[in-house]
Amino acid sequence: MKPIILAGGSGSRLWPKSRVALPKQFLALTSEYSMLQDTIARLSGSGAEAPMVICNEAHRFLVAEQLRQHHIQHAGILLEPIGRNTAPAIALAAIKAMEEGDDPILLVLAADHLIQNQPAFHTGLARAQQLAEQGKLVTFGIVPTSPHIGYGYIKSGASLAQNGLALGFDVAAFVEKPNLATAQDYVSTGDYFWNSGMFMFKASVYLAALEQYAPSILNICRAALMEQSQDMDFTRVNADIFAQCPDDSIDYAVMEHTQDAAMVPLDAGWSDVGSWSSLWDSASKDTQGNATIGDVILHDTTNSYVNAEGKLVSVVGLDNVVVVETKDAVLVAHKDKVQDIKHVVNQLKAQQRPEIEFHREVFRPWGSYDSIDNGQRFQVKRISVKPGEKLSVQMHHHRAEHWIVVSGTANVTIGDKTMIVSENESTYIPIGEVHALENPGKIALELIEVQSGSYLGEDDIVRFSDRYGRSS
Repeated sequence: MKPIILAGGSGSRLWPKSRVALPKQFLALTSEYSMLQDTIARLSGSGAEAPMVICNEAHRFLVAEQLRQHHIQHAGILLEPIGRNTAPAIALAAIKAMEEGDDPILLVLAADHLIQNQPAFHTGLARAQQLAEQGKLVTFGIVPTSPHIGYGYIKSGASLAQNGLALGFDVAAFVEKPNLATAQDYVSTGDYFWNSGMFMFKASVYLAALEQYAPSILNICRAALMEQSQDMDFTRVNADIFAQCPDDSIDYAVMEHTQDAAMVPLDAGWSDVGSWSSLWDSASKDTQGNATIGDVILHDTTNSYVNAEGKLVSVVGLDNVVVVETKDAVLVAHKDKVQDIKHVVNQLKAQQRPEIEFHREVFRPWGSYDSIDNGQRFQVKRISVKPGEKLSVQMHHHRAEHWIVVSGTANVTIGDKTMIVSENESTYIPIGEVHALENPGKIALELIEVQSGSYLGEDDIVRFSDRYGRSS
């Protein structure tokens, strides 16, 4: 059983925590670890092989770093040059998995789901594996806890068993997200389950189904992988070819057409963590029904979710609210209206505001930087460079930079000169000067960068060489 972890998506419904450059699957929202790390960790003891992770090109270093932090062995990181939904992503993984001459059973999981009951999850995997070995395309149906209108549903058909053990059901129908009255009817029958978006099948069975029901997806994915290239742990496909692929989900492309669809019921504390209210649903609460994270003081407040990242947040006299504080934004919403966060996100996009894409602290493959102050012609950043890492050799057309080392040692190149800058020392990089920064030490390099000039945008950069493949 080879896990395929789908780590794409922007998670915009969890703004301001989740942003384009750091979406929810890379955040610690339900434990001390990121959702990606938790997704892989819960496979321990299931008999699964090392996972393959599929992600957007822009998130490749986030994935690699989070796997490295937990010493996770993996079967590679497959990069999507552009998002084309789940059917093509899984096709790439299935073709790639069969390149070694095997026909593995693929377990397809989203990187941003919560599953609280790991033994029940493993039991479901074992049952699904028996069905997958018989050539079934298996999906997991979540036993509903309420008439939820935010999920699609699966109607169960004939029972499937082996040696007297009930394994699951044939799929009678996939149905779209219902209205409340319809959802109530579904739940009352006991025949309908939430569509989890998790799957298991043989790689060859999925590819054969694609060939039958969506041959263009299969042909384009095969062609894109024919021109793959390897870069460290990353596998890249031909971007121009892949861009021609239809944008389609596995449900629409395959599962709703095949006669071999099966469903395994799963009652394991599952949530897709699709909104702040769903995080409140799954969180531990106090006697007043409040779930809090961070430095929070409440008075006369009930049934609320408060997440404080860096400041003291106090809430007085409110019921059923969500309050989320980050370094550069605060969200306050009625818990029943959190789906409307999309309107805020759309306004941010229309205004081209940076809060839609980046946090104040931005992570890079070499470390991170935090924009701690800015004005009309200046910007101040706190930069942290990991031991042994190096920023690109670069130049700026519109800004000069002053670097003050506060911890560690910097190896600085300016023009044709290289020098060591130690703690409490500084240096200056004029406008237009080619320069580079490296941490040659064993501890993190911390420095303060003061930028000054007529334009301070991140796009004022010309990279001449870069160990992370980002040079022009």
